[in-house]
Amino acid sequence: MALPFKTTTTYANGQAAQAKPFTWSYSRLKNYRNCPKKHYEVDLAKNFSEEEGEALKFGNEVHKAMELRVSKGVPLPPAIAHFEPEALKILAYVPPGTILLVEQKAALRRDFSACDYFDKGVWYRAKCDVVKVLGDAAIAIDYKTGKIVEDATQLGLMAAWVFAAYPQVQKVATRYVWLGNHAQTDIMFTRADIVLLWNHLWPELEQYEHACTTFTFPAKPSGLCKSWCPVTSCAFHGKGSPR
Repeated sequence: MALPFKTTTTYANGQAAQAKPFTWSYSRLKNYRNCPKKHYEVDLAKNFSEEEGEALKFGNEVHKAMELRVSKGVPLPPAIAHFEPEALKILAYVPPGTILLVEQKAALRRDFSACDYFDKGVWYRAKCDVVKVLGDAAIAIDYKTGKIVEDATQLGLMAAWVFAAYPQVQKVATRYVWLGNHAQTDIMFTRADIVLLWNHLWPELEQYEHACTTFTFPAKPSGLCKSWCPVTSCAFHGKGSPR
């Protein structure tokens, strides 16, 4: 079991090894919001793991099938053939000159410039289900198989990467496609909007980075502790919030 202590390695010449740089993703930030302790134990230290429930398994299967359908024309499996209209919407408008990216690995440096997913200076990582770039406009799409939860932040982060990776783009139409509900959520972003996004996120990102560098991950008890958390070492496991 990994212990929450920061280690320092010193070489024979007396030089200390550099600490691992802080990196984040939207899913990690969201997990930290929900419960810092669970996030540390499951996502960072990996002392515990969550079972892949049916909903998560289904979501992964759908994403893979949609990836193959859009990028290679592979027919959707019969069980999810009713999602074909959504694939056709994406394929219906791809004029000459369009850059079509499917399951794109997106990454940013701390200065908000685009970089390789495994770049030494990477700061933020994400995956975009579909991105289409044509001239000064782009669209970024994220498939969802769960219930509708309107969250502008993840869409804004997709737009931020597009603006960084393609300097000619001046507006990005972002979209959640709620496959199980035959619905979509749309938000249009301009470059000026991304400044507002980072200003909104920055205080929380600073708090999260501080937690990661100081190993400060307190438990945040809730109703999920009773039967949905795998961290059995937590004082609130199976109990939830104290009265």
